[in-house]
Amino acid sequence: MKVTAIREISVPIGSSLRNSAFDFSEMTTSVVAVVTDVIRDGRPVVGYAFNSTGRYACGAQMRDRLVPRIMKAAPESLLDASGSNFAPEKFLACMMQREKPGGHTERSVAVGTIEVAVWDAVAKIEDQPLHAVLSERFNHGALARQVSCYVGGGWYAPGKGIAQLQDEIRARLAEGYTTMKIKVGGASLAEDLERVEAALHLVDGGAHLAVDANATFDRQRAHTYADALAPYALRWLEEPTDPLDFSLLAELTQRYAPPLATGENLFSTQDIANLVRFGRLRPDRDLLQMDVAQSYGIVQFSRTLEMLKAQGWQPSAVYPHGGNLMTLAVVAGFGLGGCEAYPGVFGPFAGFHDDARIENGMITLSERPGIGFEGQNELYALMRSLSS
Repeated sequence: MKVTAIREISVPIGSSLRNSAFDFSEMTTSVVAVVTDVIRDGRPVVGYAFNSTGRYACGAQMRDRLVPRIMKAAPESLLDASGSNFAPEKFLACMMQREKPGGHTERSVAVGTIEVAVWDAVAKIEDQPLHAVLSERFNHGALARQVSCYVGGGWYAPGKGIAQLQDEIRARLAEGYTTMKIKVGGASLAEDLERVEAALHLVDGGAHLAVDANATFDRQRAHTYADALAPYALRWLEEPTDPLDFSLLAELTQRYAPPLATGENLFSTQDIANLVRFGRLRPDRDLLQMDVAQSYGIVQFSRTLEMLKAQGWQPSAVYPHGGNLMTLAVVAGFGLGGCEAYPGVFGPFAGFHDDARIENGMITLSERPGIGFEGQNELYALMRSLSS
């Protein structure tokens, strides 16, 4: 049993959307195929993944260092103890050979994308959905059938005013979502508060509306927005500070009583440990949003959860970034708090399986083996081009 090829292509996102920090006009993502010599239904098993959204394609690191390390390794050194399947933790260790500590984002996205693709292959070889495999290995076999799912939206876009924002929210509520997240920080405070109040007219109270500042506030603006937003008692205020400004974040935990959410732009277990320790986040209300595919993958994510558990955090406080099937499998498998969704944005990389249905804010999981990209036709056609 061995990996016969690992292939990557860079694909443009092709979006004019923007948040308070940047627009997506130049954004790309890496799509990866891990081809194996295991045959199922007359064809080789192939594991697929992509590096989520919000970070650029990372094929150079894969081609220059990571893929050659895997392909040079003795095939048996990458197998589990039974020899009947691959061991993702051994792929992770193989890729991390001769890597200097620190500087995580230079490699964490590339490593994580390949590692998640290996998990897709592992679950297909076991003929199980990935969420079931993860549940068995990491969550005592507690098998979820549905997952809480909120919708990320409320982007800034040319010609998009209050009426268009409300039309978007109405459409998402009609699709079965109950909790909405919108952007703040890309307009004046007065305009953003008008957006928040317009959204609150449609959702069922502040507990069903979150806002995302995309890490752009300086100290003065962070304090100003925190004070202005606090009376609305929103579900959470996301990334009100630079990802590494733990001092300012700690100030906000003392100033802003409702929940804060952050972590999507930190990419290692060590960074998350520093975040919860020095940012003084509150396990009883705040949320953590690490992007699994961008943070060395699922094995390292499990280690991050163990670290958090020792710090008094529960899995229910983790809402990973990334509205895609990879994140959905992880949320269900580990029994996390909920999953993000990005319907209608980011081209083929947005959303879940084509037959997905949201009801009362819950998404029912697919039983397709692996991550289930085969049920997402446009994206799967792109992925299949790597393995044919």
